[in-house]
Amino acid sequence: MYKAIWNQKIIARSDKTIEIEGNQYFPQESVNQEYLKSSPQKTVCSWKGDCSYYDLEVDGKKNPAAAWYYANPKEAAIRIKDYIAFWKGVTVVKA
Repeated sequence: MYKAIWNQKIIARSDKTIEIEGNQYFPQESVNQEYLKSSPQKTVCSWKGDCSYYDLEVDGKKNPAAAWYYANPKEAAIRIKDYIAFWKGVTVVKA
């Protein structure tokens, strides 16, 4: 079981995360959607594909582009479709 925590709130919790490149990807349904806001930021990974981001908003504080996901990953990363990962001060701990 892993938890993603930011601003003293549990953003995500799951025992079905997938680890890639040292990051835990959480199933979308395990993420508290009320903390996610669409971000205009986009990037591209050479092997995973087009990456989209969410801003986190918790108790009036904003953490821009602190969560990312691949809506349509390339074949090599298909297993993280509908999964979300975190960074920028979000603590991911094994519970």
